[in-house]
Amino acid sequence: MDHGPSKKSKLLPENAYRKLKDGESYEPIVPASSPTPEVTVWSVTWGLAMVVLFSAACVYIALRAGNGIEAAIPIAVAAIFFGRLRKTRSTILENVIVQSIGQASGVVAAGSAFVIPALYINQVNMGAGATPIYWWHIFLACFLGGSLGVVLIIPLRKYFVAERHGELPFPEGTATTEILVSGESSGGGAGKILLAAFVLGAGYDFVVEAIHAWNPALTTNVLLGGLGDVLANLRIELKVTAIAALFGLGYIIGLKYAFIIFSGSVFAYLFLVPVGHALLTWQAGEAITYAGKSYTLADLSAGDMFSAFVKPIGIGAIAVAGVVGLIKMRKIILGSLSMGFKGKGKAAATTAPLRTDSDMKSSNVLLIQLISTLAMGVLFFIVCVTAGGYSVGISLLYSAVGMVIAFLLCFLFTPVAAEAIAIVGVNPVSGMTLITVVFGSLIMATIGLSGKPGMFVALIIGTAVCTALSVSGALISDFKIAYWIGATPRNQQVWKFLGLAVAALTVALVIPLMDQSYHFLIEVNGELISNEEVLPAPQANMIAAVVNGLMSGGEQPYLLYGAGGLVSIIITLLKIPTLAFALGMYLPISINSAVLIGGFMAWFIGRSGKNEEESQARKEQGTLIASGMMAGAAIAGIVAATLRLQQTGFAIRHVSIGQLFEVGLSKTGEEVLKGTPAPWYEGMAGQYLGLGMFVLLLVCTYFLARWGAKMYLEEEGN
Repeated sequence: MDHGPSKKSKLLPENAYRKLKDGESYEPIVPASSPTPEVTVWSVTWGLAMVVLFSAACVYIALRAGNGIEAAIPIAVAAIFFGRLRKTRSTILENVIVQSIGQASGVVAAGSAFVIPALYINQVNMGAGATPIYWWHIFLACFLGGSLGVVLIIPLRKYFVAERHGELPFPEGTATTEILVSGESSGGGAGKILLAAFVLGAGYDFVVEAIHAWNPALTTNVLLGGLGDVLANLRIELKVTAIAALFGLGYIIGLKYAFIIFSGSVFAYLFLVPVGHALLTWQAGEAITYAGKSYTLADLSAGDMFSAFVKPIGIGAIAVAGVVGLIKMRKIILGSLSMGFKGKGKAAATTAPLRTDSDMKSSNVLLIQLISTLAMGVLFFIVCVTAGGYSVGISLLYSAVGMVIAFLLCFLFTPVAAEAIAIVGVNPVSGMTLITVVFGSLIMATIGLSGKPGMFVALIIGTAVCTALSVSGALISDFKIAYWIGATPRNQQVWKFLGLAVAALTVALVIPLMDQSYHFLIEVNGELISNEEVLPAPQANMIAAVVNGLMSGGEQPYLLYGAGGLVSIIITLLKIPTLAFALGMYLPISINSAVLIGGFMAWFIGRSGKNEEESQARKEQGTLIASGMMAGAAIAGIVAATLRLQQTGFAIRHVSIGQLFEVGLSKTGEEVLKGTPAPWYEGMAGQYLGLGMFVLLLVCTYFLARWGAKMYLEEEGN
């Protein structure tokens, strides 16, 4: 999606987007001398409310589909919309603070969702040498890493924002600034669309996930009757998870990338699965043993083949795709490292800066760097000690090494993340996190820390670095927004810590909740495997596989990982977006088909107007509709997950229609929730009802875009 300005701004100065001439200076729309309210009870309260909402939504979507929500734009729109409802209308600087605090949601969610599930997938909390995963482990890793990201990017603010003005495009920052600026003169149509989409997504997915009024798991095995059975015998099965969360994700991604992701699924499901099964049957006969596991080929369905032999290929493809992304951005990476050191080497000003050019005190910045780094060392020490088997002295050594690794990698990669966001709007955080985890694991294993404690420390390091990079990249956009509009950078910096704390606490509660309700690992035929249909968490599964191989020394399907890496290299040579295709290979086709439908709907709506102007207006509703729908759907999904907990009395059994729940006992004697689908729910009735309701969702989205476009054109005077 294009984040650049669609037209010349009405309120920003003429030199907002170009390089300044000799002797020329940029004057923001709110002068430094202006007493315009900025940090108020309203702006902080609404900022924190946005943090809670979008942190929960972002981490939910990332776990279910491997992609996050673009939080900055919908938060800016919400700030403007709700600011209009106040008795005293919110100022543009208050809206900047709401957006700046609220944006902590998406970046912390990315840092946690990419790595933390790997702790559960590698079972560090189960068996010998287990370390319980507490909520405060997640909270501290995310908050401390995020805090480092803030204080490491502050010295670079003037360099990226002012000294390189007009040189760096800041795609997402530009789009957010345009929304905040245009909100001063436009009506509240955008906010109405965002709110309506939120209600639509929340209502639809609550009925699906909690009430189970129809079956969203559409499959050709049922919908096509006898033909579906024939295809199943050939190990060919097409699925669609028809929920609003995935549809909204495809809508915001757009048709191009949704199609590339789906192409990866087609390659995996319609080529690798059936051809792989035929080849294995031809070569091995009835059974095969690989990577320490035995398989009876006749019993393997299309889904079983995908889980056993194709997912590892997808993991290898994702890993190499991350490295390919870093190689493609090598000029940015190498250049930003040298330029970042130049920016950090600037001498502090001797005169008092203007309000619009003021940062936190250098002494405070350095103090927070020190405290955050030492606190990470304490966290690593606690993990090493509580894991058992390590003395205090050895634990101090391991924690000190981990602390140094985390700080150095955060320090080195911070300017990389900032430059990448400023130039292309994409943060290569997955590739840099992979390097962090590999580097940390190798060093830790070299000095003797291995097994589950080693995995725990390596993954906590990865979480901290991943969060730091996400925060630093996003914060540099915040600084540019403040520069253009005239907000106070110091206020953004100070209040960002509160946003990070709330965001870290939110994800620290949501991730364990999702594991307790749905589980990252589920038992199939007596074996624990990744819950690919509900919580696939592709990046975390990739990282879990890498760390497990480095730390445990157990058998790994290295040949399949290598095959996936080879596929990524070929895809790169074909000039196809590598990571998108690799994610498609890993994620279940049921997810990617729903994403494709969302992308197609976005394409169709963007061409459905009577003229070019109307079509463009409908197209521009995409971000609002998709963001609102995903946020609403995610909140509904989290509510449904909460209803499945023992702490709520397994309340979902009292509201569910299609899934019949009852409380039973586990092997350990604990009360657990057991669900059985009603016959109509799994049969054609439930499937076709689900298909019909999904089509109705598409129709509602079309009319929502029409309504939004009509309001937009009226506000523009057309």
